[in-house]
Amino acid sequence: MKLIVCIKEVPDTETYIKIGADQKSINEANVTFIMNPYDEYAVEEALKIQEARGGEVTAVTVGGERANDTLRTAIAMGVQNAVRIKSEQFVSDGLAIAKAYAGVIGGMGADLILLGKETIDDGSTQTGPMLGELLNLPCITMVTKLEIGDGKVTAEREVSGGVETIEAPMPCIITAQKGLNEPRYPSLRGKMMAKKAVIDEKDGAMDAVQVEILEMKSPPARGEARVVGEGADAVPELVRLLKEEAKVI
Repeated sequence: MKLIVCIKEVPDTETYIKIGADQKSINEANVTFIMNPYDEYAVEEALKIQEARGGEVTAVTVGGERANDTLRTAIAMGVQNAVRIKSEQFVSDGLAIAKAYAGVIGGMGADLILLGKETIDDGSTQTGPMLGELLNLPCITMVTKLEIGDGKVTAEREVSGGVETIEAPMPCIITAQKGLNEPRYPSLRGKMMAKKAVIDEKDGAMDAVQVEILEMKSPPARGEARVVGEGADAVPELVRLLKEEAKVI
């Protein structure tokens, strides 16, 4: 099987984010970038399928040279091939990204394309479905269980009040949700191989970006806490404050 995983570099979830001087981007000084956590589930699922059914896994990303580090993480996990679609600008337009992927992936003859359900930096959940539309392939989103059959996939996804089971012919697109698997850690041997791996770099057809970040703002500061007493004796004062000051009752 030929499996392709689309991945993205994002700021580490433990990094303290500061807004840049332009108020439209983050200050990248001292920021560590990692593979998008949801993409880790997609990589792991592709590797599990490859180990069970044979074939090869290719990781693809859009970004500048720094994004090669994220591709090397995928290689250290076990991915065989890596492709970077060159783009030096940060793009928040899901359609532009999907078009860049489609221009490269469309000619690779994939049996299955996997992505994370969303990226943690913008959380748009758009790229997978848009890529499916551009490539004219079925797309199943937010998958928590996946089975590969004879020319088809059967996927489960959580919905309000239960679980939905969907079947689609291959090739198709899957976006991975937490719970699909437990991503493996890169091995020491994998890390050594990743350092020497060749990243295939391609020029991407990045269309005119139609989504622009106008301004970034930090969330409002929380108000100071007030202690009005202890135990049952504090209830009357708490009720008074909720009624007269907060005006919520």
